[in-house]
Amino acid sequence: MDDDTGHENKKIKLDNDPLFKEIDEDVPVTVVESMCMNCHENGTTRIMLTKVPHFKEIIVMAFECPHCNFKNNEVQSGEAVKERGQEWSVQVVDKFDLERQIVRNGSALLKIPQLQLELPPSNRSKLTTIEGLLNDISEDLSTNQESRKAQAIESYNAINNILDKIQLYLSSSESFTLILDDPAGNSYIESLTPPTLDPKLSSRYYRRTTEMDVALGLQNSASAVSTDDAQAQINTNNQSLDLDEVVIFNSSCSSCNAPTDTRMKQVEIPHFKNVILMSTTCDICGYKSNEIKSGGAISERGTKISLTLTTPEDLSRDILKSETCGLNIPEIDLQLTYGTLGGRFTTIEGLLRQVYDELNRDTPFTGDSSTESRRSKFASFLAKLEATFTAQNFPVTLILDDPVSNSYVQNLYAPDDDPNMKIEVYERTFDQNEDLGLNDINVDNYS
Repeated sequence: MDDDTGHENKKIKLDNDPLFKEIDEDVPVTVVESMCMNCHENGTTRIMLTKVPHFKEIIVMAFECPHCNFKNNEVQSGEAVKERGQEWSVQVVDKFDLERQIVRNGSALLKIPQLQLELPPSNRSKLTTIEGLLNDISEDLSTNQESRKAQAIESYNAINNILDKIQLYLSSSESFTLILDDPAGNSYIESLTPPTLDPKLSSRYYRRTTEMDVALGLQNSASAVSTDDAQAQINTNNQSLDLDEVVIFNSSCSSCNAPTDTRMKQVEIPHFKNVILMSTTCDICGYKSNEIKSGGAISERGTKISLTLTTPEDLSRDILKSETCGLNIPEIDLQLTYGTLGGRFTTIEGLLRQVYDELNRDTPFTGDSSTESRRSKFASFLAKLEATFTAQNFPVTLILDDPVSNSYVQNLYAPDDDPNMKIEVYERTFDQNEDLGLNDINVDNYS
């Protein structure tokens, strides 16, 4: 008799198998024994690591207790924390806006300014629509309203006013603003006009504070204090950085939190200014990150660079796109807002390939649940973008708009003017200064 007779067939995960598999594949389920929080007897938790079109990588957990029949289901994001946080803001005006899909990561703060309502992070990820989100808020606030009416009439009246407003929002009788602020960068709000910019939807990237890193578990409070102490020592050292010197300092991997080294070097770009290149490679999980920073002060005015791409040689031009720079190619309806992709120092071809890869891989709401017309429109856009960086769609105009003038495109005719390049210098608007944090800077009595 075969030795394996009577044994349960189990799927063995090989070392080279992906950890997260597509949801339509034979995804292995891990079963573990865990305590029931209802009756405190032992129940079972089933854990599945998988991918779905919107959440990408998720962890699905289902608990069941055979003693009291208590059941609980939970979904958590399985994605690595992004390098920067992201804040989404959408103007909800009509029923189409209410149908926008929204991914709220467990670390995200949700705000509705018109209601002075803030929902703190919940530690649970959720995929829903704005309408579904409003219904959930209404249901949660309605709980225990009768007891509030008897015990705290002021709280009862205040919550009733919010519930009335929510009903107006659900009927599209009033417009409102929904803000989703996720320090982990893993939350999304659906655009109704992909791949072009949605006039009602905006997003911005920002650097996390030490407190945010501690809350996300990227560093503990002790390491945060030591980092602050190290920063204080750095600030007291006025030595300049030599151009040939590579500075190495300790950091933590933003993907697996393992200790790693970050290398930093100052580079001089001809006919421009000095920049700082930063590179991090994790030997544990293989995560790699490259970033570029301006090495000088913030310019008094912004700069818009317009370059007409006419020959394949134009794709080989060096380009420096700072983290504050927006990118636009009107002929193919490509428009990236400030902060998208972070800082990059590469060629024009390399930059457009990175844009293509990012959009093709990470754009949410283009999976099976999206409409056929939307998927077709997005596929057509990607085809136009690919034709651009392969020099099959010329001429096109590449526009870099940097409010702090830290972006650069190589001039092939330097030191003479480039006939295909136009450089405009402009005064920043109040809103641009506000986004950069310049309006609140007080420089009085500083030399």
